[in-house]
Amino acid sequence: MRKLELHWKILIGMVLGILFGFGMTQISWGADFVNDWINPLGTIFVKLLKLIAIPLILASLVKGISDLKDISKFRNIGLRTIATYIGTTVVAITIGLLLVNVLKPGNGISNETIAKLTETYSNDGGVTSKLEEASKQKNSGPLQFLEDMVPDNAFSALSDNSLMLQVIFFTIFLGISMLLIGEKRAKPLKDFFDALNDVVLKMVDLIMLTAPVAVFALLANVVVSSGDPDLLFALLKYAGVVVLGLFLMIVFYALVVSGFTKYNPLTFLSKMSPAQLLAFSTSSSAATLPVTMERVEEHIGVDKEVSSFVLPVGATINMDGTSLYQGVAAVFISQALGFDLTFADQLTIVLTALLASIGSAAVPGAGMVMLVIVLESIGFPPDKLAIGLALIFAVDRPLDMCRTVVNVTGDACVSMMVAKSVGKLGKPRIKNWDDHYQEVK
Repeated sequence: MRKLELHWKILIGMVLGILFGFGMTQISWGADFVNDWINPLGTIFVKLLKLIAIPLILASLVKGISDLKDISKFRNIGLRTIATYIGTTVVAITIGLLLVNVLKPGNGISNETIAKLTETYSNDGGVTSKLEEASKQKNSGPLQFLEDMVPDNAFSALSDNSLMLQVIFFTIFLGISMLLIGEKRAKPLKDFFDALNDVVLKMVDLIMLTAPVAVFALLANVVVSSGDPDLLFALLKYAGVVVLGLFLMIVFYALVVSGFTKYNPLTFLSKMSPAQLLAFSTSSSAATLPVTMERVEEHIGVDKEVSSFVLPVGATINMDGTSLYQGVAAVFISQALGFDLTFADQLTIVLTALLASIGSAAVPGAGMVMLVIVLESIGFPPDKLAIGLALIFAVDRPLDMCRTVVNVTGDACVSMMVAKSVGKLGKPRIKNWDDHYQEVK
């Protein structure tokens, strides 16, 4: 009997999780049961992925840089990566703004719905915390993101998943320094990181064995913790515009992969599907990063020299799905609350969303913090910010899941483009969790 592919197992787990979640909503104790006995399985899985994210970045990036043996190659990869990420983000924001201006989802929201959403969510802890976090970021200096990128304690940075850029900075600094002391003297350290890289990738394989059960738990919890169905339905047009824009971005990536790398776009999407499904379930690019790296390197054929830099950087600064959502959300809120936007305001949205995406954390909910910054950049009334966030808060979680899929797919697409441009896109080298099991059995 043919072995069922991993993405099909994950998909089955997702469908069963959604059905189970809906079933539990019909029982008085169902939500508590899911929260107490089912959700912990998903939480453990996400923790395991986050556990290995920093060791994977450290090992793979040092290995990738030390394998280059030429600093100029690293410079070429770095410049192409940043330029491509900026380009795809601008495309994403533009698609979002075009759709929201043509379809005008905010014009269909009644005053009664606005009042009910405001009453339900404007004083919600999630909304107020996003406003507070955005206020902190707004008051920082223009070069704060550069300052935040440089750690003052490497071990402190390595112990905190939210400091991904600091880890990348330290790791690049370490890798370049290893190149500069010469291959012979760097060999013991290089051998250590090579072995660590192999071990962490094996940990990814083992963790992924539990993925179908984990996504069942995660999706069941999302369903039982969702808000008022009537409010969700009222925001269906807005959510539909965001999802349509995200779908068009996936189509854009497929066309780019086909045109630039000559790789079959359907095969690309098929190979990336486990990472996409996990991104949907966890709403976190950072948590999905180990799986993204494994799929891109082993199943698509991107060389580690490229993927080890492009993907960790992408998980931190490439937020195509989030940026598209911000463009749609900012205009939707303005339409619903009668705040007129000029063409210059919309250009400001493009620029601010682009800059905000660079410093955004790759974790659930970071997009709403960025949205506050975008709204303030176009002069949106401060007293209406809480109302604006309350308008979209009800559907933020499911949309966050969708836009994380786009973020992860964009990372993979750019890694293929950069790899192709420097001659580092080869044949897949698939490894299984039990490749060496017979040796230790």
